[in-house]
Amino acid sequence: MTSRRQFLRDLGITAGALPFVSGLPSFAATNVGGIKKRLIFMFSPNGTVPAKFWPSQDGTLASSAILAPLAPFQKQVTVLKGISNLVGGDGDRHMRGMSCLLTGARLHPGNIQGGSDSPAGWASGISIDQEVKNFLQKNKETRTRFGSLEIGVAVPDRADPWTRMCYAGSNQPLAPLDDPYQMLNKLYGQSKDRETYASILETLGSDLKQVSQKLSSEDRALLEQHMTLVREMEREMADAAQTGELAHPEPELDPNIELVNDNTPQLARMQIDLLVNAMANDMTRIGSLQFMRSVGQARMRWLDINEGHHSLSHEPDKNEGAQEKLEKINIWFAQQLAYLAKKLKETPETGQNGNMLDHTTIVWVNELGKGNTHTLDDLPIVMVGGEATRTPGFHDVGNKIPHNRLLMTLAHSMGHRIQTFGEKKWSHEGPLKWS
Repeated sequence: MTSRRQFLRDLGITAGALPFVSGLPSFAATNVGGIKKRLIFMFSPNGTVPAKFWPSQDGTLASSAILAPLAPFQKQVTVLKGISNLVGGDGDRHMRGMSCLLTGARLHPGNIQGGSDSPAGWASGISIDQEVKNFLQKNKETRTRFGSLEIGVAVPDRADPWTRMCYAGSNQPLAPLDDPYQMLNKLYGQSKDRETYASILETLGSDLKQVSQKLSSEDRALLEQHMTLVREMEREMADAAQTGELAHPEPELDPNIELVNDNTPQLARMQIDLLVNAMANDMTRIGSLQFMRSVGQARMRWLDINEGHHSLSHEPDKNEGAQEKLEKINIWFAQQLAYLAKKLKETPETGQNGNMLDHTTIVWVNELGKGNTHTLDDLPIVMVGGEATRTPGFHDVGNKIPHNRLLMTLAHSMGHRIQTFGEKKWSHEGPLKWS
């Protein structure tokens, strides 16, 4: 039996704590009819190797050493060049590159020191994945049980602007869940204490309302975040009551894979399988897949690379050995993207024609354009499936085009026609268009 104290601890309701979004186990799938548009962000860190990344002008993916693994999806891939993160403000470029990547908003002033730049705090706005999630969750026809899934692969157990790209709002970073066994339980775990949870939620909601009358406006705003979480859990439990047969049975995970660096390839496949399965069962239509973190020092020994990734990314271009290793690392990330696309393409849409990749836009992003210069220009942007199928190929969209406009384009593709996003001065020209 789950105690009330343990339940509150799972929620993150302790002194000074922000809501912990994934405290309540999940109960059942939600099946929604109609065309299901989906959006997935895949992140890899520390920039790319431009000379090996950008394809030829004809857009042939085989002309790019790094993008070659995506060649089987040639007609469903869009590569965009000329997009920059122009947000500026406090924090070093890795920090701003990571935490402004999906928010398009400046970092708050803070005391987190990085590099030689001014210290900073968390991002000051919501990320585009959560913006679209909130839009979809307001409509019964597009609402899903989880709204979004934040999935990690080899993300270190720490919390700072280098490790977070998804934000529920200003000062509200969302941690990716990088344990596939926990993710499996989140998606498919069954609770025998459903009535206990319902009772706790009812009492908790009543208690919070009474307390709110005695709080300052600032504390009341924080409390409202907790109350919103309670309401979301109540709604999830109501959805769970409409249990139906899963169209796609839950995947089986190898129970012997430990959460250690050298098992990263296996863990990546497990997480991708879980994400695709959850989307196939319409548990969510918004997902993020975060590999490692900005400034990450993963040692990719499965590629016969023993140096830390970030250290390699700082080596000068004339260091041919380092460049070759960085190329191998980025090819590996492209292979993970290809595996995700393949899994989606192999999965038919339930009750519809076509496959899941037809209606799922995957966006591969990076916090930097190039590691040893820390540039935030020419961010390597790759889109696969979904909207990318409309305009496949290589597109040079201009020079220093604000990435806020790309984020708006993605929101519009999901039916959310926002007028600006993040800093208004970088999004006032509207969604980005290319042909």
